[in-house]
Amino acid sequence: MSLSCFDHAPGLRRIAGLFLLAMLLGLTWESRGHDIAGGVPHSREPVLSTWVVALADAPELSTPSPPERMRPSVPPQAEGFVAFAPRVRVRWDDRFVYVEGNGLPAHGMMEGITAWQQQVPLPQPYRGENAWRIPLHPVPAHDPVSIRGRFLRGAVAVAVNGIPIFNPQNNRGEISQEIGELDRWGGHCGRADDYHYHIAPLHLQAQAGPGRPIAYALDGYPIFGLVEPDGAAVSGLDPFNGHTSSGTGYHYHASTHYPYVNGGFHGEVVESEGQVAPQPRARPVRPDLPPLRGARIVRFSADRDEASFELEYQVGSSPGKVAYRRTPEGGWRFEFLGTDGSRREEVYPADRRNGLGPGGARRQPDVRAGADAPPAGGTFRLRSPAMRDGGRLPVEFTGDGAGDSPPLEWGGAPAGTRSFALIMHHIDPEGIAKWYWILHDIPPDVQRLPRNATRVGVAGENSIDRRIGYAPPHSKGPGPKEYTFTLYALDVSTLPLPPSPSGAGRPALLAAMRGRILGTAELSVVYARPGTGEPPPPGR
Repeated sequence: MSLSCFDHAPGLRRIAGLFLLAMLLGLTWESRGHDIAGGVPHSREPVLSTWVVALADAPELSTPSPPERMRPSVPPQAEGFVAFAPRVRVRWDDRFVYVEGNGLPAHGMMEGITAWQQQVPLPQPYRGENAWRIPLHPVPAHDPVSIRGRFLRGAVAVAVNGIPIFNPQNNRGEISQEIGELDRWGGHCGRADDYHYHIAPLHLQAQAGPGRPIAYALDGYPIFGLVEPDGAAVSGLDPFNGHTSSGTGYHYHASTHYPYVNGGFHGEVVESEGQVAPQPRARPVRPDLPPLRGARIVRFSADRDEASFELEYQVGSSPGKVAYRRTPEGGWRFEFLGTDGSRREEVYPADRRNGLGPGGARRQPDVRAGADAPPAGGTFRLRSPAMRDGGRLPVEFTGDGAGDSPPLEWGGAPAGTRSFALIMHHIDPEGIAKWYWILHDIPPDVQRLPRNATRVGVAGENSIDRRIGYAPPHSKGPGPKEYTFTLYALDVSTLPLPPSPSGAGRPALLAAMRGRILGTAELSVVYARPGTGEPPPPGR
């Protein structure tokens, strides 16, 4: 084509320019991009395919369609997400479709929840190497596995709007939909303030289109709605809510009762740490919180830039609110209005979002009691007559034995100590804290706790079974797990904790101790057991 042709056809000039840009970007991606799974460079074709699709869909271009042989080959799995662009972005290679987004849906969130964990939706970095991935070529498993009582962490599917779908059971094994944990759209937030569904999002069918999948299981098979793609009634489902039909092959169906989504994996998946692996990691900015008993979420709103949010709730007839917004530095500022009229503010810096979880660097969502807490050391020491620092936690103090709390002794507390507080916690592979034992308001003249101690100080709520008192560890999976006892010397005799019928949990205790810690002493032990017997903590 001559230059004179371009002079008289500005639309063609624009197409040529955009195509050149796409080629250059494709070359750049080829030199810099890496496969999510294992560092394999992307080919140029997936990126060019994505760009060519974007150019072809641009409304201002009114050129004739290219011949069929010139059109890029778009995988069927990628087509399912087109209706939700640009919030959802897809790319692919010869093995996977990668789904990127910020973890927030276009629809409403949180309203209608009556069992609230005090978590709120925050944007998540589901992009690049932290994108969701769906196999392009699902492989039937030799031994298909059910998700009942398994895969209680992480997602089992991804909806076509880019939002992950978790097991219908929460981490305690309860059906989230049946106990008030889910909003009107079938979702809620996990301990990392990550929004996700626990049932199939049937409300997406209208936007996805009739006969289109509303989600894809992480084994690669599509999840359709309540009817077949041709509109026929569904019949002959296997225990996983799936079956094979001509033209569609194997696929799952959503349902309005358990299992709601795919009840298992017909295709091959890898299970690691209680979830399908690999998959993206949500990245928290603040410690997770305990449930707020009796709370009902009545309104949730977000600004257009998704940088400012408000959540309103009620406990009985008393209103409360959580307002949070992004700071200029990239962190988050939270303002809490309690149902008793109290107000408080917390600022969480951007550098809290810096880890990966399983298989990667440990992230650092877990904080102690603030930067003013003196480090462990000096003459303040914590020990046990039953175990040594760095040694093994004896079986009698675990769920594999009697489950008693261990004996502890301490000395050398700082001058001015008016009480002690004790926390036993463990950091899981995602960097999230579980706590097994909380004691506070321990008198300053107490220097030991006997085995299975009672009536010493005030016991708080553990995060394992949400009960007051000691929860013996059931070390999950093979390999040693570390458990840390931290004793805090405080300058107050009674901590100003909000009244709670279930006792204070670790986040509330840490907040109450901020600025009151004179010293800390630690004792760390390890425990290992075969199998996967530990009941996971609540929250998702």
